[in-house]
Amino acid sequence: MGQSIIHTYEEAVEVINEWGLLPLAPLFEEYPSLSGVTEKENWYTDTAQDPWKWRTRFASEGVAAYGKFMKKKAVFISRGLLPLMVAALGSCRSVKQRYESGNISKDALNLYSIISEEEGIDTRVLRVKAGMKDKEKKKAFDQALLELQGSLDIVVSGTKEKQDENGEKNGWSSTSYETMGAWMKKHNIEVPGMEKEAAKRELEEHFSNKASEQAMKKIKKAIG
Repeated sequence: MGQSIIHTYEEAVEVINEWGLLPLAPLFEEYPSLSGVTEKENWYTDTAQDPWKWRTRFASEGVAAYGKFMKKKAVFISRGLLPLMVAALGSCRSVKQRYESGNISKDALNLYSIISEEEGIDTRVLRVKAGMKDKEKKKAFDQALLELQGSLDIVVSGTKEKQDENGEKNGWSSTSYETMGAWMKKHNIEVPGMEKEAAKRELEEHFSNKASEQAMKKIKKAIG
Protein backbone atom coordinates (compact mmCIF):
# COMPACT_ATOMS: atom_id res chain seq x y z
CA MET A 1 0.00 0.00 0.00
CA GLY A 2 2.91 2.29 0.80
CA GLN A 3 1.23 5.27 2.45
CA SER A 4 4.08 7.54 3.58
CA ILE A 5 4.43 8.72 7.18
CA ILE A 6 2.93 12.14 7.86
CA HIS A 7 3.75 14.72 10.53
CA THR A 8 1.24 17.58 10.25
CA TYR A 9 -2.49 18.13 10.57
CA GLU A 10 -2.61 19.44 6.99
CA GLU A 11 -1.04 16.23 5.67
CA ALA A 12 -3.59 14.20 7.64
CA VAL A 13 -6.41 16.17 6.00
CA GLU A 14 -4.94 15.26 2.60
CA VAL A 15 -4.87 11.56 3.53
CA ILE A 16 -8.51 11.68 4.69
CA ASN A 17 -9.58 13.46 1.49
CA GLU A 18 -7.64 11.01 -0.68
CA TRP A 19 -9.01 7.82 0.90
CA GLY A 20 -12.42 9.14 2.02
CA LEU A 21 -12.41 6.79 4.98
CA LEU A 22 -9.55 6.72 7.51
CA PRO A 23 -9.76 4.53 10.62
CA LEU A 24 -8.20 5.88 13.82
CA ALA A 25 -6.36 2.57 14.41
CA PRO A 26 -5.76 -0.30 11.93
CA LEU A 27 -9.14 -1.71 10.88
CA PHE A 28 -8.69 -3.32 7.47
CA GLU A 29 -5.63 -5.27 6.31
CA GLU A 30 -3.42 -3.40 3.84
CA TYR A 31 -5.35 -0.16 4.43
CA PRO A 32 -4.10 3.04 6.11
CA SER A 33 -5.12 4.28 9.56
CA LEU A 34 -4.24 7.48 11.42
CA SER A 35 -2.07 5.59 13.90
CA GLY A 36 -0.42 3.70 11.03
CA VAL A 37 0.61 6.78 9.03
CA THR A 38 1.93 8.84 11.97
CA GLU A 39 4.94 8.59 14.28
CA LYS A 40 4.19 6.71 17.54
CA GLU A 41 6.26 9.17 19.58
CA ASN A 42 4.05 12.12 18.51
CA TRP A 43 0.92 10.66 20.11
CA TYR A 44 -0.33 12.09 23.43
CA THR A 45 2.35 14.80 23.44
CA ASP A 46 -0.21 17.64 23.42
CA THR A 47 1.79 19.34 20.64
CA ALA A 48 0.73 20.49 17.16
CA GLN A 49 2.12 17.16 15.86
CA ASP A 50 -0.05 15.06 18.19
CA PRO A 51 -2.54 13.05 16.06
CA TRP A 52 -4.72 12.52 19.16
CA LYS A 53 -5.39 16.27 19.12
CA TRP A 54 -6.25 16.24 15.43
CA ARG A 55 -9.22 13.88 15.90
CA THR A 56 -11.64 16.46 17.17
CA ARG A 57 -10.17 19.20 15.00
CA PHE A 58 -11.19 17.23 11.90
CA ALA A 59 -14.71 17.13 13.33
CA SER A 60 -14.92 20.74 14.51
CA GLU A 61 -13.54 22.12 11.24
CA GLY A 62 -15.88 19.99 9.12
CA VAL A 63 -13.03 18.07 7.46
CA ALA A 64 -14.45 14.69 8.43
CA ALA A 65 -17.22 13.13 10.47
CA TYR A 66 -15.75 11.26 13.44
CA GLY A 67 -17.29 8.38 15.35
CA LYS A 68 -17.43 4.62 15.86
CA PHE A 69 -19.22 4.15 12.57
CA MET A 70 -17.77 0.82 11.43
CA LYS A 71 -17.28 -2.45 13.34
CA LYS A 72 -17.64 -0.46 16.60
CA LYS A 73 -14.34 1.28 15.83
CA ALA A 74 -13.53 4.97 15.43
CA VAL A 75 -13.17 6.19 11.86
CA PHE A 76 -13.05 9.50 10.01
CA ILE A 77 -15.26 9.92 6.94
CA SER A 78 -14.34 12.79 4.62
CA ARG A 79 -17.02 15.38 3.90
CA GLY A 80 -16.84 14.31 0.23
CA LEU A 81 -17.64 10.67 0.95
CA LEU A 82 -20.02 11.25 3.87
CA PRO A 83 -23.26 11.62 1.84
CA LEU A 84 -22.65 8.19 0.26
CA MET A 85 -21.81 6.61 3.63
CA VAL A 86 -24.94 8.06 5.23
CA ALA A 87 -27.06 6.74 2.34
CA ALA A 88 -25.41 3.29 2.50
CA LEU A 89 -25.11 2.74 6.26
CA GLY A 90 -27.76 5.05 7.68
CA SER A 91 -31.54 4.73 7.64
CA CYS A 92 -34.19 6.73 5.86
CA ARG A 93 -36.49 6.12 8.85
CA SER A 94 -36.30 8.27 11.96
CA VAL A 95 -34.86 6.95 15.22
CA LYS A 96 -38.39 7.03 16.70
CA GLN A 97 -39.79 4.96 13.81
CA ARG A 98 -36.98 2.43 14.18
CA TYR A 99 -37.61 2.19 17.92
CA GLU A 100 -41.33 1.61 17.32
CA SER A 101 -40.53 -1.24 14.92
CA GLY A 102 -38.04 -2.78 17.37
CA ASN A 103 -34.87 -1.93 15.43
CA ILE A 104 -33.29 0.34 18.01
CA SER A 105 -33.16 0.22 21.81
CA LYS A 106 -35.05 2.47 24.18
CA ASP A 107 -31.75 3.73 25.64
CA ALA A 108 -30.57 4.74 22.15
CA LEU A 109 -33.86 6.56 21.49
CA ASN A 110 -33.57 8.35 24.82
CA LEU A 111 -29.97 9.46 24.19
CA TYR A 112 -30.79 10.57 20.65
CA SER A 113 -33.70 12.71 21.90
CA ILE A 114 -31.44 14.44 24.44
CA ILE A 115 -28.60 14.99 21.94
CA SER A 116 -30.98 16.44 19.35
CA GLU A 117 -32.29 18.92 21.94
CA GLU A 118 -28.79 19.89 23.05
CA GLU A 119 -26.42 19.54 20.09
CA GLY A 120 -22.77 19.21 21.15
CA ILE A 121 -23.67 17.86 24.59
CA ASP A 122 -20.84 16.67 26.84
CA THR A 123 -20.86 12.91 27.62
CA ARG A 124 -20.91 13.57 31.36
CA VAL A 125 -23.94 15.85 31.08
CA LEU A 126 -25.63 13.38 28.72
CA ARG A 127 -25.28 10.53 31.22
CA VAL A 128 -26.82 12.63 33.99
CA LYS A 129 -29.72 13.84 31.81
CA ALA A 130 -30.39 10.28 30.62
CA GLY A 131 -30.53 9.03 34.22
CA MET A 132 -27.57 6.73 33.52
CA LYS A 133 -24.97 8.20 35.86
CA ASP A 134 -24.83 5.10 38.09
CA LYS A 135 -21.86 2.81 37.56
CA GLU A 136 -24.06 -0.19 36.70
CA LYS A 137 -25.67 1.79 33.86
CA LYS A 138 -22.38 2.69 32.15
CA LYS A 139 -22.35 -0.41 29.95
CA ALA A 140 -25.90 0.26 28.69
CA PHE A 141 -24.99 3.93 28.12
CA ASP A 142 -21.88 3.04 26.10
CA GLN A 143 -23.84 0.42 24.15
CA ALA A 144 -26.56 2.95 23.22
CA LEU A 145 -23.90 5.44 22.04
CA LEU A 146 -22.31 2.70 19.90
CA GLU A 147 -25.71 1.82 18.45
CA LEU A 148 -26.34 5.44 17.39
CA GLN A 149 -22.87 5.83 15.90
CA GLY A 150 -23.13 2.52 14.02
CA SER A 151 -26.30 3.74 12.31
CA LEU A 152 -24.64 7.13 11.60
CA ASP A 153 -27.28 8.95 13.65
CA ILE A 154 -24.75 10.78 15.83
CA VAL A 155 -21.16 12.03 15.49
CA VAL A 156 -18.42 13.13 17.86
CA SER A 157 -18.53 16.90 17.61
CA GLY A 158 -15.50 17.62 19.80
CA THR A 159 -14.18 17.39 23.34
CA LYS A 160 -14.93 19.45 26.38
CA GLU A 161 -12.30 20.11 29.01
CA LYS A 162 -13.12 19.19 32.56
CA GLN A 163 -12.62 22.29 34.70
CA ASP A 164 -12.65 23.01 38.41
CA GLU A 165 -14.57 25.90 39.99
CA ASN A 166 -11.72 28.28 39.09
CA GLY A 167 -11.94 27.39 35.41
CA GLU A 168 -8.66 25.49 35.52
CA LYS A 169 -8.27 22.28 33.48
CA ASN A 170 -8.94 19.41 35.83
CA GLY A 171 -8.76 15.80 34.68
CA TRP A 172 -9.51 14.23 31.30
CA SER A 173 -11.48 16.00 28.58
CA SER A 174 -14.74 14.31 27.67
CA THR A 175 -16.32 13.69 24.29
CA SER A 176 -19.29 15.68 23.05
CA TYR A 177 -21.87 14.48 20.55
CA GLU A 178 -24.31 15.91 18.06
CA THR A 179 -26.74 14.46 15.56
CA MET A 180 -25.40 13.66 12.10
CA GLY A 181 -28.08 15.88 10.55
CA ALA A 182 -27.02 18.90 12.61
CA TRP A 183 -23.32 18.29 11.94
CA MET A 184 -23.86 18.02 8.17
CA LYS A 185 -26.04 21.12 8.11
CA LYS A 186 -23.49 23.12 10.12
CA HIS A 187 -20.73 22.21 7.66
CA ASN A 188 -22.89 22.68 4.53
CA ILE A 189 -22.95 19.03 3.50
CA GLU A 190 -26.02 18.04 1.55
CA VAL A 191 -28.08 15.17 2.93
CA PRO A 192 -28.32 12.66 0.06
CA GLY A 193 -31.52 11.51 -1.54
CA MET A 194 -29.97 8.29 -2.76
CA GLU A 195 -31.04 4.67 -2.68
CA LYS A 196 -29.05 2.46 -0.29
CA GLU A 197 -27.97 -0.06 -2.95
CA ALA A 198 -26.87 2.66 -5.39
CA ALA A 199 -24.81 4.29 -2.63
CA LYS A 200 -23.17 0.95 -1.78
CA ARG A 201 -22.25 0.41 -5.44
CA GLU A 202 -20.67 3.88 -5.64
CA LEU A 203 -18.72 3.26 -2.43
CA GLU A 204 -17.42 -0.06 -3.74
CA GLU A 205 -16.30 1.68 -6.90
CA HIS A 206 -14.57 4.42 -4.89
CA PHE A 207 -12.65 1.96 -2.70
CA SER A 208 -11.80 -0.48 -5.50
CA ASN A 209 -9.76 2.29 -7.14
CA LYS A 210 -7.62 2.64 -3.99
CA ALA A 211 -7.73 -0.40 -1.74
CA SER A 212 -6.02 -3.76 -2.22
CA GLU A 213 -8.07 -6.87 -2.95
CA GLN A 214 -7.57 -8.00 0.65
CA ALA A 215 -8.78 -4.68 2.07
CA MET A 216 -11.69 -4.61 -0.38
CA LYS A 217 -13.12 -7.89 0.98
CA LYS A 218 -13.25 -6.42 4.50
CA ILE A 219 -14.60 -3.04 3.35
CA LYS A 220 -17.39 -4.70 1.33
CA LYS A 221 -18.36 -6.72 4.40
CA ALA A 222 -18.39 -3.59 6.60
CA ILE A 223 -20.55 -1.71 4.08
CA GLY A 224 -22.88 -4.70 3.94
